[in-house]
Amino acid sequence: MSVHRHEPASPGCAGLCCLRVENLGVDVGGAEILQTVSFHLHCGEITALIGPNGAGKSSLFKAVLGQLPHTGTIEFQRAGGNKTRPLIGYVPQSPAFDRGDPVSVFDFFAAAVSDWPVFLPVPNKLRARVRACLERVHGDGLMDKRMGALSGGELQRVLLALALEPLPHILILDEPLSGVDIDGERQLLDMLDEIRRTYDLSIFLSTHDFATLGQFADKVILLKNTVLRVGSPEEVLSSAEFQAVFHLDLGKGGTR
Repeated sequence: MSVHRHEPASPGCAGLCCLRVENLGVDVGGAEILQTVSFHLHCGEITALIGPNGAGKSSLFKAVLGQLPHTGTIEFQRAGGNKTRPLIGYVPQSPAFDRGDPVSVFDFFAAAVSDWPVFLPVPNKLRARVRACLERVHGDGLMDKRMGALSGGELQRVLLALALEPLPHILILDEPLSGVDIDGERQLLDMLDEIRRTYDLSIFLSTHDFATLGQFADKVILLKNTVLRVGSPEEVLSSAEFQAVFHLDLGKGGTR
């Protein structure tokens, strides 16, 4: 896999495209889920979020998406320092589709991006729009395939194409490698690398696949209700904090 390494940005994000999370806290039903969470996401970088089950990863995503109330600040600035509300694309964990469901990829996508009545003939303009969206993830050949017949990797492509329409500033993916075979995983990681280079957007994803972190991630955040460690894959995987949380010693190579 050929991976582009984005040049590290300065910690202060001076003049750079950046999402800054400062002292974030999330309380749900009286239970403190996240506390004093701080980190930066730079445009053009892939940041991996890791942590045990119950660490607050999904709550962090929801807070960034604006779906959970929180304390602290979440602030986005474009290159040059202009602060604005970011457009965020989101890919949830793979939903299940009935294998017998006749809904095609085109039907699914068209319903999400337009209000064209399904009982009317499809205009060529809409079909061309859906094809163009799928081409971003090299998935235009899937357009007439049934959603229920997609493999795990193919389904991720379709969901990713939908999250990229319109093009966001930040792309959040919740466990995108879950349910994807080895070949599909390699293709998906290559595609994410291509997307961040092509569109210079931030990619923020959660994963339990530690062995691949060194192949695609610029930065890793170790979360367990608060940020325990931030750094390169090598730094985080060889850290005492990682070993204490997962009881694994992966060293700098990211393998046992």
